[in-house]
Amino acid sequence: MNKTFDLSSAFFSVFLIIALFGFQITISAAVHIFPTPEGMPQNQDFEVFVSDAHTPEKKLFSYEVEVDAHQVRKSSMVYFDFDEPVYLKVVSKKASIQSVRIRPLSYKIAFTTSGDTVSFRLDKPVNISVELNDDIFNNLQIFTNYPEKNKPNPDDPNLIYLGKGIHEIKELRLKSNQNLYLEGGAVLKGKVVCDKVQDVKIFGRGILYRGERGIEITHSEHVSVEDLIFINPTHYTIYGGQSKNLEISGIRSFSARGWSDGIDLMSCSDVQIDRVFMRNSDDCIALYGHRWNFYGNSKNIQVKNSTLWADVAHPIMIGTHGNFRWRKGEILENYEFKNIDILNHDEMQVDYQGCIAINVSDQNLARNMRFEDIRIENFEQGQLFNIRVAYNKKYAKKPGRGIENIIFRNIEYNGDNAETSIIEGYDAKRMVKNIRFEGLKINGTEISTKDIDPKYMKLSDFAKIYQGVHVENISFTTLEEK
Repeated sequence: MNKTFDLSSAFFSVFLIIALFGFQITISAAVHIFPTPEGMPQNQDFEVFVSDAHTPEKKLFSYEVEVDAHQVRKSSMVYFDFDEPVYLKVVSKKASIQSVRIRPLSYKIAFTTSGDTVSFRLDKPVNISVELNDDIFNNLQIFTNYPEKNKPNPDDPNLIYLGKGIHEIKELRLKSNQNLYLEGGAVLKGKVVCDKVQDVKIFGRGILYRGERGIEITHSEHVSVEDLIFINPTHYTIYGGQSKNLEISGIRSFSARGWSDGIDLMSCSDVQIDRVFMRNSDDCIALYGHRWNFYGNSKNIQVKNSTLWADVAHPIMIGTHGNFRWRKGEILENYEFKNIDILNHDEMQVDYQGCIAINVSDQNLARNMRFEDIRIENFEQGQLFNIRVAYNKKYAKKPGRGIENIIFRNIEYNGDNAETSIIEGYDAKRMVKNIRFEGLKINGTEISTKDIDPKYMKLSDFAKIYQGVHVENISFTTLEEK
């Protein structure tokens, strides 16, 4: 009997040790930090430490990234994965702390300061900017994800697996049914090309670094891009042409040159863009018809749960390029932008202003679009809205055909730098019509008769929107009104 008891006790002890040991392995992996390839530029403006409830703090490598083509500055970026609450300490090595902002402000991340250190907690993965003393250029971006659940098999014959380290490949072309995986700690110096392919996935925790472009997707179908970081491509982050059934999720991007747009899609349809953080020195997201060798209508595009930061030009741009040679023109339709934070817009040229710009030229018709739950923070210079049928002679050969049936629902702007927005048609046949603002708020005031008695003024005057010629049926209502 004693032997049986001893054996059971021994078994229980071993089980307890294994259980505890296994538990410790699980919790020690709450924070996943990736190795840094030797030779990657470091920004030493900040020291960043991360910890969780069970493990001591670890120092993160701060990558140097360039921002703002107007005057290129060196910003900082760190990234890691986690799956339970983590604690961050950000130590300023460059300047004493007078004030702190953690953006997007809608996340309402609480923080404390002590001397040269900012401390805060993250309960779930987010992409944020930590800004000291109102400095939006020499700031710190923190990018996080949930840990990967099913890493691919490096021996998969249909997979190109780029492991830790720097891979210099000027142009990496993928074939149909071929996937590309960048492991955390992998850096690809070059661009990825998907041309006339289908069923391709590009994913991982790695970085695409200073290629001519980030990823090109042309004349292709069923291509997905997930969770990668793009640091300072020369031109576009993702360049799409005449492609359909695209999924772009979880990517983060920096650019600091002219024409270094974020996601530009020409004549593309059936696209899902989710959870992206785009900080670009040209349009963050631009949707067009025909350009170069790409032709056709563009429809069914959704952008959601994302952060857009335009150091130059537009956060959202729709419509400039189209097929001016085609008598009928192209149609851009069924777009939805939902749950978006816009952190900056800085543009001196009036033709290129607008946090949200629908600016059709080249025979394009834009219709049936919805912008909902968009929070616009105070920006440097520009307009909130630029809704115009235009003839941009620098880039177009003809004016657009029209803009119609657009809903702006629950759009909120807090700031004092917005210039006068514009809504304007081109002529009696090329009009802007049926534009509905539901629950538009400017510095806390809803632009509707609920909060405003317009008297002899138009409600658009209170929103600082100029209603020009050839405009029909513009309305401002509460969220409750239909």
